[in-house]
Amino acid sequence: MNAHASLRRRILVTLGVIVLFRLGQSLPAPYVTVRAPEDDHPLRWILDLLTGGGLFTLPVFAFGVLPCLVAPRLLRALIVLIPRLAALRAEGEAGARVLTRYRRRLTVVLGLAGAIGVLTFRGQDVLDGRGAVAVACLTAGTALVLRLTEVITDRGFGDGVRILLLAQVLAVLPPEFLRLYERTGWTAIVVMAVVTLSITVITIVVAQGQRRVPIQYAKRMIGVRVYGGSPTYIPLRFPQANSPAVLAAALLSVPVLWPGVSWLGWLRDEGDPWRIAVYFVLVCLFAFIRAAVSQDMDKVAGELVRTGGFVPGIRPGQWTAEYLDYVNRRILAFGALCSGVVALIPALGLALLDASPTIPVAGVTLLVVLVFLVSVALDTTRQIESLRQQRRYEPFLR
Repeated sequence: MNAHASLRRRILVTLGVIVLFRLGQSLPAPYVTVRAPEDDHPLRWILDLLTGGGLFTLPVFAFGVLPCLVAPRLLRALIVLIPRLAALRAEGEAGARVLTRYRRRLTVVLGLAGAIGVLTFRGQDVLDGRGAVAVACLTAGTALVLRLTEVITDRGFGDGVRILLLAQVLAVLPPEFLRLYERTGWTAIVVMAVVTLSITVITIVVAQGQRRVPIQYAKRMIGVRVYGGSPTYIPLRFPQANSPAVLAAALLSVPVLWPGVSWLGWLRDEGDPWRIAVYFVLVCLFAFIRAAVSQDMDKVAGELVRTGGFVPGIRPGQWTAEYLDYVNRRILAFGALCSGVVALIPALGLALLDASPTIPVAGVTLLVVLVFLVSVALDTTRQIESLRQQRRYEPFLR
């Protein structure tokens, strides 16, 4: 199959899976009672994002990609606690296949536990015939969503969990923005357009930007041929993630649990200037710490020594590690500042519209959605470009 046909097939597979996923989130499960959403409930917005609004209507895909998101993180925690799982991770590809099988089973178990919990909370007996059928249907829906994510990952574009999460989030947002438009009119359209454009541009610039540290490899004579000596570079960039903004928002939302404490009132108002300032500082701090922990310059310097590479003008070994760490920390500081600015833009925009009390954690939600959208678009562009290059060089590979 040529590259053009492969590209078309991947697009059709991704779109087809998204349509099937949204159909499953609209198809009601048997023997369940449909309830109207509780608009005033503070957790409704978060639950709608994670499940596509399925916890109130209980369709076949009631939990969306939530079990697929929780299972890998729970498995990573179990790997740290259980030596047998840690040994499997150290076995390489064979152990990875076993861990993948465990992750799939854990996802289905989470779907089963969620189905039993939701139906029990609604007062339905899960041990009778109708309750058992409903539990089986919701559990099978979780297993089918897991399979759909794997189909996108293997045969479509991007990561399947992220693609379907973005699809269900985009399905939940329009009604909320429609309510915002009904309150504020065209002002909401202008502010949201500026917020969207600003976040998209800054996210793309930070994601595509990199600092190229020049590397030179020593020449080696193997037989009659000379290897090495060609210059190259190490690309240092800031790893983007939504977790700093989400963690900062969750930390600032803790005072909601103590409504009687008056001096914490400024933390409960998402439009308060002091709360926005603290939110900005926390996002920058968490983003810097996360990026610094995930990158090890000593390991990079050791790999250069092993392969015979060096930074021109810098001695190999510890001196190279210190130089790379110095350059990398400057990049991380700038990237963390950009993350804080990006997280601040939707918070300020919604504060101007006075919409924060109406839409809980709306700023973080808008940020996560836009960063997801940009990330998925960049990944798709890279895959398309890779297939185009394959098609260009295909005649030479025959």
